[in-house]
Amino acid sequence: MEISAAMVKELRESTGAGMMDCKKALVETDGDMQKAVDLLREKGLGKAAKKADRLASEGLVGLVINDNNTKATVVEINSETDFVAKNDKFINLVNDTVAQIQNNDIKYLDCLQSSTINGEKFEDFLKSQIATIGENIVVRRFATVEDDAVSGYIHSNGRVAVIIAAKFGKADKTKVVEFLRQLCMHAAAMKPSVISYKDLDLEFVEKEFLALKGELEKENEELVRLGKPLHHIPEFASRLQLSDDVVAKATEKIKEELKAEGKPEKIWDRILPGKVDRFFADNTVLDQRLTLLGQFYVLDDKKTVEQIIEEKSKELGDTITLTSYVRFEVGEGLEKKVDDFAAEVAAQIG
Repeated sequence: MEISAAMVKELRESTGAGMMDCKKALVETDGDMQKAVDLLREKGLGKAAKKADRLASEGLVGLVINDNNTKATVVEINSETDFVAKNDKFINLVNDTVAQIQNNDIKYLDCLQSSTINGEKFEDFLKSQIATIGENIVVRRFATVEDDAVSGYIHSNGRVAVIIAAKFGKADKTKVVEFLRQLCMHAAAMKPSVISYKDLDLEFVEKEFLALKGELEKENEELVRLGKPLHHIPEFASRLQLSDDVVAKATEKIKEELKAEGKPEKIWDRILPGKVDRFFADNTVLDQRLTLLGQFYVLDDKKTVEQIIEEKSKELGDTITLTSYVRFEVGEGLEKKVDDFAAEVAAQIG
């Protein structure tokens, strides 16, 4: 297949890799853009694909939690400009919409459009708001979670919202809700994709592991040149890959190292837990990036969120189990509209 300059340019913009590296990758993959992206990442030459013209759209997120903290709803509504997103009418629209969704147990967009608000169909209500505000407005997505306790957090800029639900037994509900809110604030900042490594797909993990190794090995080449300490290259990337057999072999290897170091066997039980924890930390980098439980907690970066939850459970004399997690950030994954200003002016003149 002939590799065009436009294809090379697109790959370069989406990965940040060099021009010749992009061309070679396209040649090796016979012009398959996604395979070329994966190949560059495995070689440590490209970041995760991110289109150069991708930009967060404007708008706001809305959040509402019921009075007894058992149900929370979040919505994202997009506008064309940041100016309109700050308009009181738009803010009221977001608040009315998220309340409409929760109060009527609405699960799907078509159900929202056909629901009744202030005596008219929501679809007509939204059209009248668009006419009044003067911009196209889209209800992009929404979600509701319910359980023994729910909490939420919406950032001061109105562009990020998080809701988390949990099961618990006899603990003080007020304290559980407040703790969940702290976890929501962590998630707002650290952007986990899922709750646990169990929510990840093994094929995805193994693919990302190859990219991670390539990334670290490439960075090590530069660190060698600079005479700086090298990155540790992990054997694994997620607890999803750490079977009982893998952990058992790692533990035996640690014991052999302790023996070789001349450490008395009677003190191994004091050393082993820390060494095993280090093994897990070194080999769960993907969990630390993508999972809420696997991330190191922003208020205590020596402990993971999972460890913090275990500590809080002991403190409250109960078991807290996270069951749902939703994080919305305005414009995630939306394409920026690329305007050719000169062409636009010429068209208007024409």
